[in-house]
Amino acid sequence: YHGSKDLVATSGDYLRLWKLMDDGTGNGTMNAKKEIMLDNNKRSEFCAPLTSFDWNHVDASMLGTASIDTTCIIWDLNTQTAKTQLVAHDREVFDIAFGEGKDIFATVGADGSLRMFDLRSLDHSSIIYESPNLVPLLRLEWNKKDPNVIATFTVDSKRAIILDIRMPSTPVAQLGGHTASINASAWAPHSPCHICTAGDDNQALIWDLAQMHTMPVEDPILAYQADGEINNLQWSTTQPDW
Repeated sequence: YHGSKDLVATSGDYLRLWKLMDDGTGNGTMNAKKEIMLDNNKRSEFCAPLTSFDWNHVDASMLGTASIDTTCIIWDLNTQTAKTQLVAHDREVFDIAFGEGKDIFATVGADGSLRMFDLRSLDHSSIIYESPNLVPLLRLEWNKKDPNVIATFTVDSKRAIILDIRMPSTPVAQLGGHTASINASAWAPHSPCHICTAGDDNQALIWDLAQMHTMPVEDPILAYQADGEINNLQWSTTQPDW
């Protein structure tokens, strides 16, 4: 959602924005019309594939993308131009997420690091975590109710890693309930201590991390079984029970 428009963003080769419009049938179905295609590559007709994007939660005109070319771009959707493009990692960037406020964002990548950036001071970044043996980190999820806490996981890992940015380098919890690789995680939008993880073992597990600073988190509090591998998930912000 952006301003007064119903917009959906997609990424793959380029960042594309689509405007949703009622199709006039009265059935509540929508048509999507491509509004904008954004590409900051001025030297070639080709572009480096995008791996992920995140919409800024404070300023709806700002969106960040991550790419295999080691860079991240922060886009101004009002002007349809790049506010900034920066080299974020030594290798491919796999995910980007905005944190508290509109200026803080974090990234993970194939160099095994999780880095934090401030748009007001882009001359340096903070390495919050590096995985053992620098195994690539695939995804990160920033806890929207507790901006000090981030979840991430490495490639082909059965464990999710929970980090507190006030205590970098060492996870405050590791969630080891899956029997196959984790593919996605999502924080509860209404609670700072609940997170869902999902993976190739056909399971979505919900964890209570309220005591993670004082004792290990051993088991999930809820487990959902799917008919196949779960590749992605979202936690509803309008209906948080779902």
